[in-house]
Amino acid sequence: MINLYTTTSCNSCRKAKAWFEENQIDYIERNISHDPLKEDEIKSILSMTEKGTDEIISTRSKIFQKLNIEIDTLSLQELYKLLRTHPTILRRPIIQDEKMLQIGYKEEEIRVFIPRRLRTFTIIEQSTVGNH
Repeated sequence: MINLYTTTSCNSCRKAKAWFEENQIDYIERNISHDPLKEDEIKSILSMTEKGTDEIISTRSKIFQKLNIEIDTLSLQELYKLLRTHPTILRRPIIQDEKMLQIGYKEEEIRVFIPRRLRTFTIIEQSTVGNH
């Protein structure tokens, strides 16, 4: 199942939701402002990143700048607590399933979440249409 971690005011989150609905792909949405990530979810997301915290934390967010923290100096426990206390410093949306992770809405990359059976069908359908 695809987990879609969002916040209400996030335009990219709305685009991701619309994309999943348009492509009729089931997902579970969770507003992290109201229901912050649990420690095991943060660990799971971090384990799938290529660049660790650089990939998931928005250093340009007002809250992050106001906190004036040096992420690299935090212990893992301090990092988990920070992300649970201030979930809006995370880049959004966070889209995750068992094998893939995408941070932010990128239309060309989100297609990896189309189930394989639908991707195969779409390719066959496109090649059939292209031959007529």
